[in-house]
Amino acid sequence: MAFDIAITGAEIATTTGAFAADVGVRDGKVAALVQPGEDIEAAETVEAAGLTLMPGLVDVHSHHREPGFTHKEDIASATAACAAGGVTTTFAMPNVYPVPNTAEALESMFERYRRSAIVNWNVNAAGTDVDQIPALAAMGIAAFKVFMVVDTGRDYPHMPGIGVHDHGRLMAIMEACAAVDVPLMVHPHDQALMDHIERGFWERGERDAKAYAKAYAAHDGLIWDSAVATLLRLQEATGVHLHLLHVQTERSVELIAQAKARGQRVSAEVNPWALFLGNEWENIERLGSYALSYWVDEHHVAALWDGLRDGTLDLVSTDHAPHTREEKEPGWTDGWKANTGTPSAQFYARMMLDAAHRGKLTLERVVELTATAPARIFRVGGKGSVTVGADADLVLVDRARTAEIRDDEVLSKIGYSPYAGQSYTGMPVRTFVGGRTVFADGEVTGRPGTGTQSRRLDRAVSLR
Repeated sequence: MAFDIAITGAEIATTTGAFAADVGVRDGKVAALVQPGEDIEAAETVEAAGLTLMPGLVDVHSHHREPGFTHKEDIASATAACAAGGVTTTFAMPNVYPVPNTAEALESMFERYRRSAIVNWNVNAAGTDVDQIPALAAMGIAAFKVFMVVDTGRDYPHMPGIGVHDHGRLMAIMEACAAVDVPLMVHPHDQALMDHIERGFWERGERDAKAYAKAYAAHDGLIWDSAVATLLRLQEATGVHLHLLHVQTERSVELIAQAKARGQRVSAEVNPWALFLGNEWENIERLGSYALSYWVDEHHVAALWDGLRDGTLDLVSTDHAPHTREEKEPGWTDGWKANTGTPSAQFYARMMLDAAHRGKLTLERVVELTATAPARIFRVGGKGSVTVGADADLVLVDRARTAEIRDDEVLSKIGYSPYAGQSYTGMPVRTFVGGRTVFADGEVTGRPGTGTQSRRLDRAVSLR
């Protein structure tokens, strides 16, 4: 029986190893894996000798900025960057306007994605209105999100109305999420400690991007460790599936390992900026706020790599967070006035493939961290594996190709990358969503509105 597409000659990468096979795709699904060289009839054949076929990346943490902040990104530009980066499913974050913490606001966001998304998508609704949580969960979201932070000195990206740092209110949200069996993502932060720490910097006249970086890393990551410890104890009390964002300290990794050893329902992620950008002080000095999200000191970075290798840390997601140059420039004199966050959706596959190339991770672990684990943890059916019956959300990568990131290739509306000038070995060269090519030969070919919602399943998924 003929297939719609045949992908021939590639090495197939899985979480347990790599093997040679040709792939037949029919009706948007992987319909067959056959021995190389076997006759495989298809309407279109993609010759992929010398390339590696991976499951498309599942990025569960991305800021697309629409609605409300489309001067720096929108759904079409964000998902174009995803397509070019091998990301076939992307979850949007809720710090947009209006905030999606009601069924009405979330449905309005969904309609925007139906019109504009090039790859598959979901939205992590804001869990700030406990009464709305059952209705939001019924809409197929994969997770809720709350921030334990309210910015000082600016009103974005952590604007008033989405920050929850009252522990009683946070516990109520956790109980509500547990009741509907939907994970709660939390940006850890200790607001009271941060208020005290940053005042000390200001009183000393230290306000630039370097001061900002040092403040958030003060006392060896105190604000992160305090928040993570509190969240883990609240998780133990409520039974919610807690997903910790922005893990970046050695102590936090230890706390997560201890919680998992006790059998707690906890997962955790690392973002590329912690491993490839904010991990070197020289980048903070050279790039200022352009390098921030946050600064992660050397011994913490080593703990993150160890946690990624041994399974304490479950996945890598982008925290893709574009801001314009005009929003970053104030950081040279006042880091608290510059928007924090760095864009990476287009390039993090390159970074992770380079980590495998350099021996920091195995290729199998890269597949797990970027595709299989996110799909499994958030119950996204059909994603995260190259197996018969799975969705044909796939990416062909050239593991031998070394390339330097350039501003002129950036698809995000901001038009620059803080990673520009860095070289990585490993490159997505063709991306398929439901068997359709959405990126090839350096061009995004997918059409806005062809992506579909990757809904959370009612039961756990089993992936290999």
